[in-house]
Amino acid sequence: MSFPQDHIRNFAIIAHIDHGKSTLADRIMEMTSTVSDRESTAQQLDDLAVEKAHGVTVKSKAVRNYYIDDHREEYQYNLIDTPGHVDFNYEVSRSLSATDGVLLVVDATKGVQAQTVANFRLAKEAGLTIIPIINKIDNQMADIQKTTEQLLELEPTFQADQILHISAKSGLGVDQVLLAIRNQIPAPTGDIQAPLKALVFDSKFDPYKGVIAQVRIMEGQLITQTKQVFMASQVASTNKEVGVFTPEPQALHTLNAGDVGYLVTGVKDPDSIKIGDTVTNQAMPAEQPLPGYQEVEPMVYAGLYPKDTDYKEFKTAIEKLALNDAAFHYEPEQSEALGMGFRGGFLGIFHLQIIRERLMAEFGINVLTTMPNSTFKITLKNQDEPIYVENPIQFPDWSQIHLVEEPYVHAKITLPNEMLNDIMRLAESRRGTLEDLNTLGSMVVATYLMPISEIAYDFFNELKSVSHGFATLSTESADYEYSDLVKLEIAIDYANIDALTIITHRLKADQIAQNMVIKLRDLVPRKLQAMPVQAIVEGRVIARENIPPLRKVAAKGTKVSKKQQQLRRSGQAKVDIELPQAVFDAILDLG
Repeated sequence: MSFPQDHIRNFAIIAHIDHGKSTLADRIMEMTSTVSDRESTAQQLDDLAVEKAHGVTVKSKAVRNYYIDDHREEYQYNLIDTPGHVDFNYEVSRSLSATDGVLLVVDATKGVQAQTVANFRLAKEAGLTIIPIINKIDNQMADIQKTTEQLLELEPTFQADQILHISAKSGLGVDQVLLAIRNQIPAPTGDIQAPLKALVFDSKFDPYKGVIAQVRIMEGQLITQTKQVFMASQVASTNKEVGVFTPEPQALHTLNAGDVGYLVTGVKDPDSIKIGDTVTNQAMPAEQPLPGYQEVEPMVYAGLYPKDTDYKEFKTAIEKLALNDAAFHYEPEQSEALGMGFRGGFLGIFHLQIIRERLMAEFGINVLTTMPNSTFKITLKNQDEPIYVENPIQFPDWSQIHLVEEPYVHAKITLPNEMLNDIMRLAESRRGTLEDLNTLGSMVVATYLMPISEIAYDFFNELKSVSHGFATLSTESADYEYSDLVKLEIAIDYANIDALTIITHRLKADQIAQNMVIKLRDLVPRKLQAMPVQAIVEGRVIARENIPPLRKVAAKGTKVSKKQQQLRRSGQAKVDIELPQAVFDAILDLG
């Protein structure tokens, strides 16, 4: 059934984690009879186990709903669900580009928090209509008056009497949300007769059908069994099927300008279809692609190794996982201590955690993850061209290095004025340099030049902790900058443990080294003899602790030959140290 454009509404729901975004989506689908009571489940659009576990959406989704108003007129409501964490910022921006308006949901018990502000700014910069909604008004802890004041401070153009009060859990007030979507969110525009322009805002891989792209038709028509071109990658294919999610796939003959649906591309290479790309007809192509496309580059890298699992089984799981997560990059890697594994590239620490949990939930595989790091640009002596290193193990010897640079970002932190001193101390402790300081209503916007390595670990979580959830972070890539970085190696029982190698700033090396050897002393499984743990920088031991023997009696009767002692001290002893995940988690906490 083809709908006139003035009866189509394309919208998204944006909110801080656990403010009720997925619950509101469930109620909207129920109240528009998209799903029946029997089919309905909690977090209907969050079909990944990790999404339900964390209460946060990881993948974008789009569902077509049909709303009938009091005058018996039927409207097509295309709900585009967006990711809810800062690691997936680019996916959020592309999903919002496919909409014409957003529902801004705020928890009445918690008020405006970090991600509320971040997503609000993305929606405002995209020029979208924003409908403010206060959720959980039936909760005993709800403070509607305070939450209203915070929303009015966030956006002065909001009117207190226009803010909707709802309980997504019980359905109270959700009928007013459906009415506001019809009345306030503009209908899409786009010439059906123009050359096809469709925005790819998400994709997934099907082993039988190939890449399935979720698209918003901006101009023209997308017709089944026709040949398309993806303008950024220049990949051409004849589509196998087009259709919409209701929420199950429903094949259609045509998607027109204004529609949101899916495209079965038939392309078997998942890396060739990029989020943010523009689809056009090969026979009558568009002259220019839609704006805003960019390559998704990993922010951090970490080693992934199987624990109690066959390598082939682990390799198969990694390959399958990568097919449905275009932002996850990997390549084979081998460690003397941990054996065969992979070097993974991630959007951030939360993304790394999601990958770990998906490997466990979907494939039953426990993994060991090494200390995350960013990419380093290194200029060697007597060489003009720099090299790029993602793995600390491949970091050259200090005697060969002329210059080390690391990637920086412009970190824009929006925060309440009274928290400025605490936030500035946090940013400066992470090697941040203040670039700009502005006021935005009752809020302050501080822009810092910071290394990716300093914000990629747990900076976002620390920022939320220091600001009690009221500060928000957005980043914009800067260039590589000089940093006085050193390679910190760990030797246990005189054998180098490559999986524990990290790159850190020289000023932090002594403190981190001391903390590491103390942690390892307590966490590494003991043996019959005492084992020294050494932290080494530029060939010099800067910290040392001894792992006590398993039992004094057993150790007393244990003799180590002179040859064994020489091998250990020369670093040629076989690495047979068992490293539990607790070791890597403890090092991660050191930052």
